[in-house]
Amino acid sequence: MKRYVKWLLCVAIATLIIQNPWTSQYVSSLKQASVPVAKNMELYNQIQDYAQSVYIPPKDAKIDRVWKKTPGLNGLKVDIDASYQNMKKEGKFIENLLVYQQVPPNTHLRELPAEPIYKGHPDKPMVAFLVNVAWGEEYLLDILATLKKHNVKATFFLEGRWVQKNPDLAKMIAEGHHDIGNHSYSHPDLKTLPTGKTYDELKKTNEIIEATTGIKPVWFAPPSGAFRNETVEIARQLNMETVMWSVDSIDWQKPTKQVWLGRVLPKLHNGAMILMHPTESTRDSIETLIIEAKKRGYQIGTVSKLLSEERILSTKEEQRLSDHK
Repeated sequence: MKRYVKWLLCVAIATLIIQNPWTSQYVSSLKQASVPVAKNMELYNQIQDYAQSVYIPPKDAKIDRVWKKTPGLNGLKVDIDASYQNMKKEGKFIENLLVYQQVPPNTHLRELPAEPIYKGHPDKPMVAFLVNVAWGEEYLLDILATLKKHNVKATFFLEGRWVQKNPDLAKMIAEGHHDIGNHSYSHPDLKTLPTGKTYDELKKTNEIIEATTGIKPVWFAPPSGAFRNETVEIARQLNMETVMWSVDSIDWQKPTKQVWLGRVLPKLHNGAMILMHPTESTRDSIETLIIEAKKRGYQIGTVSKLLSEERILSTKEEQRLSDHK
């Protein structure tokens, strides 16, 4: 009888254990848990070694003695874990499966004191077209058509008074996804204009541009390149950076196409900001400039793109990565 009672007790306990919901959950979790797979350390170490050999450090934004405010540039590194995940199925190193990520610098352009900007980072194979617009609407449509044909975005610095007279053209520029900057309201000499009037010139132009195009300018180009330190400070108060140039077409002198290109093409460089206006000379020359710049390995972007920290691989950097295949 005692044996029977013990047997019944064992059966009851076993039943309780099996039917216990906690037990069911535990068994279920065991079934669902994936069995860890040992990492292929040989492959992982190979990726690590490669990553060290091709690492490109970021460059901080700085105030250059000659070129004043200079943007920073992202570094480039291999994402070791993501690259390993791409390669582990094959079990071997495959260069095309590497995953790269950009590394931001510690110091950024906006953190620096108010200073003019003359060009982009010298390691960035990109140039920007700066078109100052206070007149020349008769040539503007052709220039816009050429930019659209070659899928190039430029930066147009608009005079406030001009925008009031030509709102449709201003909207057309905005609809083409070009950058729009501030070029003052009435094109005064900002080197001598009193502080209060300078502030009003810039503020009024921002308001007109935003009301007309929906764009709030973040870049300011002083008329005729005339400014003083206070001018740059006032632009900064209005959340704008002051933009100058490193290559000048001097197209207001009405040069021939040959002279225009002779002034610009030999001076192309990484980070170049090329100044022009809506003139007949620029209309006739800009397509050749686009073709030649691209042929020489330069991308063409807006001031916003040029001065961003986004890294674009130079030919030298591409060769360096290729050499480690």
